[in-house]
Amino acid sequence: MIYLDTSALLKRYVPEANSDIFDNYFVGSAPFLISQLVLVELRCTLARKRRNKEIAAGREKAAMGEVRTDIQDGLLVISSVADTHFSEALHLMDALPKFPLRSLDAIHLAIANSHQTHEIATADNIFRQAAQALQIKVAYFGT
Repeated sequence: MIYLDTSALLKRYVPEANSDIFDNYFVGSAPFLISQLVLVELRCTLARKRRNKEIAAGREKAAMGEVRTDIQDGLLVISSVADTHFSEALHLMDALPKFPLRSLDAIHLAIANSHQTHEIATADNIFRQAAQALQIKVAYFGT
């Protein structure tokens, strides 16, 4: 199963660069694995975009409704975050010293690794490089 990073999944619900390309990928490759962390990050990002007046409050609410629909329809499968993921994230940060991984990205990689995902989708270049260093195939939607 393919693990979706928040930066890629956001493109499904908020129009931005490469949203159309990601949507084609989404439709052709679902279902996807996400974590509870993705849901929290996605919600936070939508709220920030609303506060910054990048999206309207209606778009924020609609986006969260679309996320719930994708979960209910089985297009997004949610993984819990376990204590072992934090330990693995620490290990990954030591194993990948040349990549300036942020804490949440290390946890995303740990979750993806624990599910033995064969591919990760992201729009984050550092995350992409770290996943590739771990020999994980990456679908990249950044600019």
